Amino acid sequence: MARKFFVGGNWKCNGTVAEVNKIVKLLNEAAVPSEDVVEVVISPPFVFLPQVKAVLRSDFAVAAQNAWVRKGGAYTGEISAEMLINLEIPWVILGHSERRALLKESNEFVADKVAYALSQGLKVIACIGETLEQREAGETLNVVSEQTKAIAEKIKDWSNVVLAYEPVWAIGTGKVATPVQAQEVHADLRSWLATNVSSEVAESVRIIYGGSVNAGNCVELAGQPDVDGFLVGGASLKAEFVDIIRSALVSKS
Repeated sequence: MARKFFVGGNWKCNGTVAEVNKIVKLLNEAAVPSEDVVEVVISPPFVFLPQVKAVLRSDFAVAAQNAWVRKGGAYTGEISAEMLINLEIPWVILGHSERRALLKESNEFVADKVAYALSQGLKVIACIGETLEQREAGETLNVVSEQTKAIAEKIKDWSNVVLAYEPVWAIGTGKVATPVQAQEVHADLRSWLATNVSSEVAESVRIIYGGSVNAGNCVELAGQPDVDGFLVGGASLKAEFVDIIRSALVSKS
């Protein structure tokens, strides 16, 4: 089964109204592969979601960077899945390592978020990944499989899930997993899904890579057989994000 290349741009906690307009203008004018080649999803901070959605080109979608674990109510500062659906925001990023580390989101809490978001009709970019200490201890597969297992125990339908493997040691550090390292983990994840979920899910689910992806390394990473795209951080705020989207053209070619 051919898996459509996927490129997500996670703007994190960055931007002003003027800066957002500038980035969106750049994206709207960019020559990129068609929707049948690559799926592009842009994730600005919550406060800019309506602004971006109103003016972003129609072949790109918009994602929130988080959503609450259940229906809204007395949860000050949180954003519910229902609110995102009401705003016609189709995607949400859940389980990013920054939230796992800084806000102590556990595997089970992230899995509950994924399950609830899916139940409300959102599509989910579910993030997993190991720290440098875990990698050096040879624990990478154990860590990412436990993170994935928690999600697998809560959901049945994977058709609206994209798995984002983001080694924590490569996020915003300038370090990047080599194409061989990325392919190894992605292949191991796909094998885990085949054994523990189903061969159909393993073959169809997109596993994308995140961690200091840029214009200089995206082409070689995109050529790996089990790397189905990218979740891009800092580079998604720059013109080189267009080059990363274009790497879909060389993917598996």
